Amino acid sequence: MTTAPFPFPRLRPFALLGALCALALTSTASQAQAQSGLLGNDEVVHIEVLDGGMTARGTYMGALRLTLKDGWKTYWRSPGDAGIPPSFTWRGSRNIGGMSMTWPAPEVFQTSGYRTIGYHDQLVLPIEITPERPGQPVRLKGRMELGVCKDVCIPSELKFDHQLDRDAGRNPAIVAAIASRPYSAREAGVTSATCRLKPGKYGMQVEARIAMPSAGGEEIAVIEPGSPHLFAGETKTQRQGQTLVAMSELMPVDAGAAAAVDRSQLRITVLGQRHAVDITGCTAG
Repeated sequence: MTTAPFPFPRLRPFALLGALCALALTSTASQAQAQSGLLGNDEVVHIEVLDGGMTARGTYMGALRLTLKDGWKTYWRSPGDAGIPPSFTWRGSRNIGGMSMTWPAPEVFQTSGYRTIGYHDQLVLPIEITPERPGQPVRLKGRMELGVCKDVCIPSELKFDHQLDRDAGRNPAIVAAIASRPYSAREAGVTSATCRLKPGKYGMQVEARIAMPSAGGEEIAVIEPGSPHLFAGETKTQRQGQTLVAMSELMPVDAGAAAAVDRSQLRITVLGQRHAVDITGCTAG
């Protein structure tokens, strides 16, 4: 594993502050170790590409597997109040016409008073690839930029390069990761999802009202804008009987730009103690 300095993605102001505060906990000596990708003499996180063979649809199944040192964690695609969302570069990949990822349901952590969302020990991220030229080899090459945290936080860059094996059988780790994805709205018994929009202090306020059974215990909703031109503030969640209410503010990445929100592109994930639920789009309400 290697690490290299890279710019923090555009996070909401308090998330960036939280990330910087977490990194500030690192001593000068630890910062030097972080640049080498090691803490002491041990690798904090290791990446490998898993083979899952061909599907009946003619697509390739693969996965990125991150193995973290004991006690370390990394972040989900929406990292919470403080964290570094992972990003990917696929330069050098070959024969890829389309690609889709399946994120396993993440965990919610409390770190120094901040709520963060991610994984510990291991993350298997399934990737289904539609080849540009059917029947020809597929090469998965690139890098993943991510944050890993324990008592200190390290921004890291992991490189991978693997030609997928079309003759590989079903991989139990990939099967398990797909099985641990959030439920769809239909699977979770969601009967409606409506969103009210109104101008906010910095962008557009969203109030989502989701008619669904409880996902168990304390439910935490995350609203993602579905647009690279917007980012979301903290989502506040409360249950009112059979309705879960989630509120957030969507703000433009570029200051001064309009916060144009497309309800059909909003993605709402509900994280409960029994299961998680993935809801795409909402209607006016």
